[in-house]
Parts: sequence; structure tokens; C-alpha cells
Amino acid sequence: MTPNEKNVLLQSKYSVTAFFYDMLDYPWERRYRKWRPALVGDLRGKVLEAGVGTGRNLEFYHPDVDLLGIDLSERMLRKSEKRKAKARCNVKLINEDATVMSSIPSSQFDWVFSTFMCCVMPDEIQALAIEQFSRVLKPGGRFRLLELVFSKNERIRKKQMVFAPFVEKVYGARFDRNTLQYVEQSATLAVSNTSFLKDDTYLLIEGVRV
Repeated sequence: MTPNEKNVLLQSKYSVTAFFYDMLDYPWERRYRKWRPALVGDLRGKVLEAGVGTGRNLEFYHPDVDLLGIDLSERMLRKSEKRKAKARCNVKLINEDATVMSSIPSSQFDWVFSTFMCCVMPDEIQALAIEQFSRVLKPGGRFRLLELVFSKNERIRKKQMVFAPFVEKVYGARFDRNTLQYVEQSATLAVSNTSFLKDDTYLLIEGVRV
């Protein structure tokens, strides 16, 4: 299956999931909402949020941010549009494929930010998205990616295994993606820090475009 065919499948999935996304995500959003101010509050300048989804982060960006939010799903973007009113910064939302970003010129952004987008992507197209992150960042621009991974703690991992089929069916997400590995393999992206927001499952990857 080609990368484009994989993206078509994701689009089809989210054309349905978008209707229920916020409701399905509610139990986790109670936790995520506490993290969002710290995740985006220190970002400044031109920011690309890849996989903006239903726009949960928009209200937490600083007024000095000029934000472009992209998403593969037009229906997810419609929900983001409704949340633009809560944003304190300039926001533009477009339907764009993060593995191609054909409408976005190179070396445009001070920051690339993304939450739980790469873990939705099969490995083959994850690498393409990371190449695009590098392309659209200015030299010295920074990136911050939050992803879900399998825990090394047996008790936690067993719980994840219970939820794994549901998470993949509804969101297309898996806990065994290799996002960090692909970023580390990039010739132009350098990882400056990795940390976990909770246990060893919510992996935050931060770095710079060299």
C-alpha cells in the first residue's frame, strides 16, 4: 500500500471518528487539559500545529503566536474552527497532509508542535511527516512532539494491551510506533530532550532544526 493510500484510509477513519472524537476523548481530556498550558504556553513566533484535530490547544497559545493548524480531516477542522473564538493569537486552519505539506513553503516556522499525530501514522508515513517537520522549520527552529508509547512496566502495559484494539480501531493509533527513532535518524533534526508526562507512556520529544 502506498503512502497516499494509507492517508486515504486515515481520512476515511476520521471522517467518522470526528463526529464522536471529543466525546470519546473526554476521559483522557480531563488529564490532557491540565498539560496543555505548559505544552504550548511558552511557544512564540510562527507555529505549525500538525494534527490540530478539534482544536483543543488553541485557547492556550500566547497572543504573540502566529499559528497555522493543519489536519488531514476536514471534519476535524470544522470542530477546530468553532474553537478559534477562544484563541488569543492569530489562527489559520487548513486541510493539509502532514506527510506532504504541499501548500507550505520551506523554512517558515519557529516551532512545530504536535500531539498524538505520529502515533496515528503507520511507520512508513511517520518518517515522511518528520521530513516535512524539518523542511518547514527555520534553521534553529524548534519542535515538540507528544506521543503515546508502550510502558515497560508490566502492570501498565497489560492495561494498555486491553485498550490497544479500541485505540487502533477508533483513532488509528498504536503504542508501538517508532517516532523517536525516526526523529533521531533525521539528518537535520536534533533531539535535545525526552521526558514523560505520566509514567513511561506519554513521551515528550523536544529538539531543534540544525
